[in-house]
Amino acid sequence: MRLVSAILLLLGTPALLGATIDAVVQDGRSAVHDAVVYAIPEGRPVPPPRRAAVMEQKNRAFIPHVLAVQIGTAVRFPNLDDVQHHVYSFSPAKPFQLPLYKGSPPNPVLFDKAGVVTLGCNIHDQMSAFIIVVDTPYFEKTAANGRASLRDLEPGRYTVRVWAPEMRGEPAPASVTVTGDEHVDVSFNIRR
Repeated sequence: MRLVSAILLLLGTPALLGATIDAVVQDGRSAVHDAVVYAIPEGRPVPPPRRAAVMEQKNRAFIPHVLAVQIGTAVRFPNLDDVQHHVYSFSPAKPFQLPLYKGSPPNPVLFDKAGVVTLGCNIHDQMSAFIIVVDTPYFEKTAANGRASLRDLEPGRYTVRVWAPEMRGEPAPASVTVTGDEHVDVSFNIRR
């Protein structure tokens, strides 16, 4: 009888959902696409990364143009073109080089420091991209409408920040407190 009561109690209890931060990023004229919005929990440890990531080279371009990852994420760099590429970064957050290759390099690159990593190709000057390395699992890129939603946040206080290509100066971060299953709106107006 206790087992049946426990099952009925569990079935009647709604699932606990985390909070959502809905962000809008604009530049004064229009919505900003490919901005990275991220929320850093205050006063508690950050969960470890749960994602692997891929930055492809196709049609002599990096895809995606902006990739957001959490510290500790390994990124693969497959070359899907018929020509060789030489991927590099001189950024302080992650300097590295993948000398001329086709196909996939044998090892992914581990991104272990927060910051903006600018990518290039020594062979094709028009190729450029960004990897944004953040110290939180709560991040998302904005869609064409400038919106992004950070879901499943645990109760607590968060500092919400934004980064976007061609952004001049970082706007002030937003401080947000969530207590349960709720939606909190934040907006950023960046200068480009």
